[in-house]
Amino acid sequence: MTEPVKEEVKKEKPKGPLGKLKSALIPDAEEQAAIISTAVRITVLAWSGGILTLNYVSIPGVPQQKIDPTFIASVFTGVLASFGIQTASKKGDGTMKMNGNGSPNGGEPPISKKDMETLLAKASAGPVQTIRVEQAPLKITTDSKPQEPYKM
Repeated sequence: MTEPVKEEVKKEKPKGPLGKLKSALIPDAEEQAAIISTAVRITVLAWSGGILTLNYVSIPGVPQQKIDPTFIASVFTGVLASFGIQTASKKGDGTMKMNGNGSPNGGEPPISKKDMETLLAKASAGPVQTIRVEQAPLKITTDSKPQEPYKM
């Protein structure tokens, strides 16, 4: 004697007004996670920016606290970098200067192909092979005959 299998019907809990609003505005869970992530980063950015500002600005009636801003500044620049914003870079003379076009070499034009080839030719200190892929598809195979050892 077997009993008939009963199908379980799952009832969704009724959503409250906040749950209805959330699902109406942002139905996708990935979008919700992205918005929460952005909100957390903005909060950390505001906190670290506020702490750095308070370290250098004196407010009447509030005693100024002298703290080491190194950690907070690194958090600040890290959060800015997560938004794709590049800050000033430190030069060898200990001063901070903005780059001309955001490039790491101080606004100078990027290195040319000819200059790169010259540098690579001078830097060769042993058996080096440069492979340049001009167009796909690429198939790399091995040679069946053994090569002679490199002689200097």
